[in-house]
Amino acid sequence: MPISRRLLLATATLATPALAQAWPSRPVRLIVPFPPGGLVDVLARSISQRLTERLGQPVVVENRAGAGGNIGADAAAKSAPDGYTLLASSLGPVAVNQFIYRSMPFDTQTAFAPIVLLASTPKVLCVGATKPWQTVQQVVEAAKARPGVLTGGSAGPGTSLHLALELFKRTTGTEIQHVPYRGASMAITDLIAGQIDLVIDNLPNILGQITGGQVRALAAATPQRLPQLPDVPTMGEAGIDFVFGTAFGMVAPAGTPDPIIQRLAEEITLALRDPAIGGRLAQQGAVLGGGSPEEFSRLIAREKAVLEPVIRAAGITAQ
Repeated sequence: MPISRRLLLATATLATPALAQAWPSRPVRLIVPFPPGGLVDVLARSISQRLTERLGQPVVVENRAGAGGNIGADAAAKSAPDGYTLLASSLGPVAVNQFIYRSMPFDTQTAFAPIVLLASTPKVLCVGATKPWQTVQQVVEAAKARPGVLTGGSAGPGTSLHLALELFKRTTGTEIQHVPYRGASMAITDLIAGQIDLVIDNLPNILGQITGGQVRALAAATPQRLPQLPDVPTMGEAGIDFVFGTAFGMVAPAGTPDPIIQRLAEEITLALRDPAIGGRLAQQGAVLGGGSPEEFSRLIAREKAVLEPVIRAAGITAQ
């Protein structure tokens, strides 16, 4: 091996632990590509507090919403790959949006380095407490009786809530008007007010409103009943073949040094195992993540492989 190459490899080997020890030396920005109040925001803020303690530098959450998460994800993708900009998001912007949006501001195949799965969540179909429907079959019957009249809210075009609604429509043969919002919390507000008829939301987003009687949960898009809602049937029990969940994770701009990626994965996994953080999230309905960047990368690949043909067949698109 030439001397110059041996020196280069030796320098890189020595630099790896030094880099891990030196980083971070200033605040870290954690971009959330959705508005405050939603599940991604809650996850990010819970994790950021622990990372701030463990890393010795502030980890500051920055909400940059819009375009189904693409605006915030684009800001992260085009940031310097130095460990000082991270993205906490559903898999939409990093895996699925490329199949939904006609054009993307970044290449999802090459823009990000996966770090770790944060959590996955089941979805629940809910209607406002003032609506007349007591079962999901009654909603289906109402939608078929008046095609295009019932309205379903989402966190924005191309988000997991939108995708869930479109797949539900396809599965049940119904026409329900999609009403996009700039975040799940805004859709829930209008659901409570009776401005829209239904949402198919992540359980942690809407569990408080369900238990508080502000909205009515009709069915869970899960194989088994949820422990938080034991009286709510599954879609399968209601005669509908519909199972759908959402994964959330953290990524960094591609090219971020591997020692930083590995350290973040380890620290976040430890945080999720802490009952003060993970226990609270689990009580709200989240299935906690953690693990290695390699495991999260494989999950992203599976998500792409499973959802692309479904999205293409259903003709789900967004501007």
